[in-house]
Amino acid sequence: MRGKTVIAGIGHTAFGKLPGRSTVSLNIEACRKAVEDAGVSPRDVDALLVKVPTSKVEMMYGQKLAEAMGLEPRVGGVWDQGGASNISMIGMAAMAIEAGQCDVALVALADNPRTGTRQAYEKGWGDDAVFGWFSVVASYAMIARRHMHDHGTTPEQLARIAIACREHGAANPDAQLRKPLTMDDYFASPFVVEPLRRADCCLISDGAAAVVVMSAKRARELGVPAPVPILGFGQGNSSNDVTLRSDLTETKADVSAQTAYAMAGLEPEHIDVAQIYDCFTITALMTLEAYGLCPRGHGAGLFEEGGFGIEGRLPLNTSGGLLSETGMPGLQLVLEGVRQMRGVSCNQRKGARSCIVSNQGGIMHTHSTLILGQ
Repeated sequence: MRGKTVIAGIGHTAFGKLPGRSTVSLNIEACRKAVEDAGVSPRDVDALLVKVPTSKVEMMYGQKLAEAMGLEPRVGGVWDQGGASNISMIGMAAMAIEAGQCDVALVALADNPRTGTRQAYEKGWGDDAVFGWFSVVASYAMIARRHMHDHGTTPEQLARIAIACREHGAANPDAQLRKPLTMDDYFASPFVVEPLRRADCCLISDGAAAVVVMSAKRARELGVPAPVPILGFGQGNSSNDVTLRSDLTETKADVSAQTAYAMAGLEPEHIDVAQIYDCFTITALMTLEAYGLCPRGHGAGLFEEGGFGIEGRLPLNTSGGLLSETGMPGLQLVLEGVRQMRGVSCNQRKGARSCIVSNQGGIMHTHSTLILGQ
């Protein structure tokens, strides 16, 4: 399937505080912009795949959105794989197109936890909540602590990840947080759950994003101005909760990446730019290791060498990622990958011809990978 399907259009709303906006209205805005970017008519859309809003789960949400948009899609529904949903839905859209089940698919995500309900972020998780292991960040903190124990990772190395993403976000006019971060700023940031500080944690954001997926042949027929080929995609999922894992520093990201690399016919050394899911700094570090983009246990050290700046060996999260552009779970990373392949990013890597994008859900439970080309 390498290159047979493309991302034909992208769209997003503003990010941050958007009071009074429902997830339906946010989704409609992003989808409209994506369709306009592709240069096609809404009448061409015959598939609608939507991530369930984390803040307020609703039954038949996909049908509710389709009705609001005036669509009666041949293929449609809601997918819940946490933050890994977006790339997984793009892969499903590509497979449905290849199988002749649809021609033009919209993949969309919207949520409003900043000004809507925050119950998903405030509730206790699992049976251990009563003993103090209460939040998502507590589980990631446990993972970070284990990585430090096993691999000698330091707070300074995690800080470099936050600093790199914040530097790129500061240059992005659409970013929610356009404020560079220094090492002193990082250590002045309070602990949320030790060893993770506020600067290690993603933003909480209202917003939406969408992409249009179609075959490369259809894109040529419709005269799509800037289609970006999908070279490969994959998934990897763990069923074990954090307390049941034999090794807290390993995830199924490697399985997901190996599937995508095989489909794309590429190896890690062929990747020019990376958009890596960074809900927490430790997540980005462990994903880079699992993807073979840096040696396991040595990934954080590369940040100290400036290897992830725009002119570095592998530019990382060039629109700011979840730490700076928006805390929206994952689809914004795909949009930035498309911009890099189109050559229009605000932090463009010159000559970039391939981009790898990661999405992740739960507490490193689910993972999906996308490789884009030119």
